[in-house]
Amino acid sequence: MPAATPVSGKVEIAQCQSWLQIPWLLHGFSTRQGGETRVYTAGQKSRDLNLGFTPGDTRETVLANRAKFLRALTRNTSPELSLITLQQVHSAIVHVISGKEPVPQGDGMMTAEPGLLLGIQTADCIPVLVADCRRRAVAAFHAGWRGTVRRITETGVGRMRIEFGSRPEDLIAAIGPGIRQCCYAVGEEVCDEFSSQFAYAADLFREVYDSDPIKEKYPMLFLTARAPGHSNLGPSMHLDLVEANRRQLLDAGVPAENVFVQGDCTSCRTDRYFSYRAEHGFTGRMLSVIGISHT
Repeated sequence: MPAATPVSGKVEIAQCQSWLQIPWLLHGFSTRQGGETRVYTAGQKSRDLNLGFTPGDTRETVLANRAKFLRALTRNTSPELSLITLQQVHSAIVHVISGKEPVPQGDGMMTAEPGLLLGIQTADCIPVLVADCRRRAVAAFHAGWRGTVRRITETGVGRMRIEFGSRPEDLIAAIGPGIRQCCYAVGEEVCDEFSSQFAYAADLFREVYDSDPIKEKYPMLFLTARAPGHSNLGPSMHLDLVEANRRQLLDAGVPAENVFVQGDCTSCRTDRYFSYRAEHGFTGRMLSVIGISHT
């Protein structure tokens, strides 16, 4: 399992310990700890590592945070690395990156070029990093529920086979911090979308009865005219996005033993991660990065 590893000063990065043994592979999942951003913390008494150009933060602060994060990630050994990010649109669009081209729209990237770091921004959505240990190629995918139902991860691995000749048995993958099933309640339309696309959709959902002492004490206040079984007193459906993307990796041929899952829930752990849902949209962004060093 990946562990959160203090890399430099107060910056904390979650990494797969076994991946650290691959000399040419750079990777990491940022946390919110160790930056210069003050706007997202109550009382602004502490500083966050916001790595996204969000409306609430200044560009100068985010650039300083990114520089600090990259120094920690590379341990100051690869200053020539270039960070590539996308204009993410919750799609299944995947790009092959070969240089410092303008930021495209999409939710997946892959490259075989040394010196490039592919970065996916999240604040609840699931980041997926993939590396081909034989071909020295890497990929990064942004998997919210829309991208997941469009098979962003499965499509991306298939694209690696086409572009780089990657064999699934040579791939390793890491699923990073994101909102877990415990906190990810979704509507009926999301359930319907997944049911229409995946034979195993039922395995991705479970009913959760939220504990609300006010509703339990005064149930009459919350009764509606809706038909039985459709009251807001009933259970909510919770989606397991992590398992959905793990299943896509397996369906694409990646061996189960090569798939690592970082178990933290961003919504549960707002002390460590940004969570769009738990913080009601006013929050920063983490970066999940992967790249090939010049080694």
